[in-house]
Amino acid sequence: MSSLTGQLLVAMPQMQDPRFARSVVYLCAHSEDAGAMGIVVNKTIDGLTIDELYAHLKIEPAVRANRPQPVHFGGPVDPGRGFVLHSADYHAEGTLEVGDEFAMTTTLDILHAIGKGEGPRRCLLALGYAGWAPGQLDAEIQANGWLSVAADAELVFDPDDDGKWLRALAKLGVSPEMLSGDAGHA
Repeated sequence: MSSLTGQLLVAMPQMQDPRFARSVVYLCAHSEDAGAMGIVVNKTIDGLTIDELYAHLKIEPAVRANRPQPVHFGGPVDPGRGFVLHSADYHAEGTLEVGDEFAMTTTLDILHAIGKGEGPRRCLLALGYAGWAPGQLDAEIQANGWLSVAADAELVFDPDDDGKWLRALAKLGVSPEMLSGDAGHA
C-alpha cells in the first residue's frame, strides 16, 4: 500500500473500538517500515479547556483570536504528550511539515507562540496520538476498518467536531447507510 501521509482516515460505521468509533484521523506519517502516526481531529477531551492546560503549564493564556478552542483527544498512545497540528505558515525547530497545507509541532515553543499571537494561523491542540505498527494500519484498511480521503484544512480545523465524520464521508461521495462491514473480495 502506498503512503497515506497527509490523508484523513475515516472510521467505518462498524468500528468497535470506542476510542475510534466515528473518528477522523489526520495521518502525519505512514510508511511500510515505521508504521503510522496520526491525530484524531474530531474528538475532544471532556472537562479540559485550553485555559486550564495553559495554567497547568504555567504559560500565558493564548490570545483569543488565534488559539485552538478545545483540547482534542489525539489518540490513546502517550496521552500526556501534546501535539499541535497546524497550518504550514508556522515553522520552528522540531516542526514536522506534512505536505503543503499542514505541519505538526510538539514542543512547548508553539504554545508560547500561540499565547503571544505569533503562532500558526490555524491549529488544533491534541493530547495523545493514534499509532500503528508496521503493516497494522494497512491490514485494518484491508479488513474494512478505515477509508482514506484527501485532507483539507477546512475540514480538519473546522470547530464543528461532531460534523467532521459525516463531512469526511461526503468527500468520498458516500453516506453511512451505504457502507457495509463486509470486506469485498474479487
